[in-house]
Amino acid sequence: MRQNRISPSLIPDIEVTTANGVSLLLIKVGHQQSPFFVKQEGNVNGVYIRLGSTSRKASPEIIAELKRGQLGISFDQMPCANLVEISLDQIKIENFFQLIKKQNEKRFLETLGIIIPSPRGFTVSNGGIILFGSNEYREKYFPHAQLICARFKGVNKSVFIDRQEMDGTIVEAIDQGIKFIQRNTRIGSDVNSLRRQDIAEYPDRAIREVLINALVHTDYSLGGRIKLAIYDDRLEIENPGMLPFGLTLEDFKSGISRVRNRVIARVFKELNLMEEWGSGYIRSVSYCREHEYPEPQWQEIGSSIRVVFYPHPYFKEYIQKNVPVNVPVNVPVNLKLNKRQLWFLEELSQGKLLRSPEIVKYWGVTEKTAKRDISHLQEHKLVEFRGSPKIGYYVLL
Repeated sequence: MRQNRISPSLIPDIEVTTANGVSLLLIKVGHQQSPFFVKQEGNVNGVYIRLGSTSRKASPEIIAELKRGQLGISFDQMPCANLVEISLDQIKIENFFQLIKKQNEKRFLETLGIIIPSPRGFTVSNGGIILFGSNEYREKYFPHAQLICARFKGVNKSVFIDRQEMDGTIVEAIDQGIKFIQRNTRIGSDVNSLRRQDIAEYPDRAIREVLINALVHTDYSLGGRIKLAIYDDRLEIENPGMLPFGLTLEDFKSGISRVRNRVIARVFKELNLMEEWGSGYIRSVSYCREHEYPEPQWQEIGSSIRVVFYPHPYFKEYIQKNVPVNVPVNVPVNLKLNKRQLWFLEELSQGKLLRSPEIVKYWGVTEKTAKRDISHLQEHKLVEFRGSPKIGYYVLL
């Protein structure tokens, strides 16, 4: 029989039932210890998982996560190579206690799971190193616990316009990631109402929720980085780690949540970066609806989760008519810029060091015209001159 090919033994309860005049086969499978594996292939090579519409062999990392789930512990709660407290950055620890307005006490670090009692005293957890590890230890054990950002030209990854690997811990990556978005997206203004109202190209508050969620729920045992990518037509946030086993996207959208990293989630909660677990999706979608943004899309991509945001409708119509979508700067879309100024911003965004003579040479205009073009950009705080008058250059703000 087929069930004899699987271990541990799987014996479902099968019965025939009727609903609305239709005969149905009802199969009930009780909860049992996992992971299950194909006997013939063994408990290392015979474990399979379902990814979308396909079944794939589970990697050693995923099998390890399944076993941790059996024990009721998360990866970030486990000791990190028997490291002791000296591997933590004490300045980061002190700053954390100041932010949460508590006294720096070892007992509270133990409660959070940053440090773990051991026969030798205390060891540091994986979560402790990811959150507060000194640069030396964090880069050695978790170099991938990092947010990487990129702005691409067009709608695919063929041409980079801007990119940045965020320094510091995943807590510090939140504000750095938001700043990257701000400098690579646009702001418009609605002047039809009594008051001028600025409109961001993407829903900043919803993006912050999703970014925090990605940092908290990344599977740091897999070794992949959290990615933030901006294209001409969308913004994507992707993190390694499937949904927790047994949880579907429908469950997630209904507010059901399972915390993958308990230490990281607890620290983020202490910092008021997270509210109730499982509420991030609802808050993100509600914000988009309230401010007339398209609803973000959650996707399972292999062993990763990707969230896709689309621009506010205001930009879709305006950009097609007026502003080239490959200008990767925070330029108000209703600010009238000529083709020389747009070219100048585009060149600066690619890291080139320019002055007015470059405009004169490329466009064949007078020095007076070139300086007037740049002066207009300076007035709107889009560019800034740095260095001495003779050898200085302009940069994007």
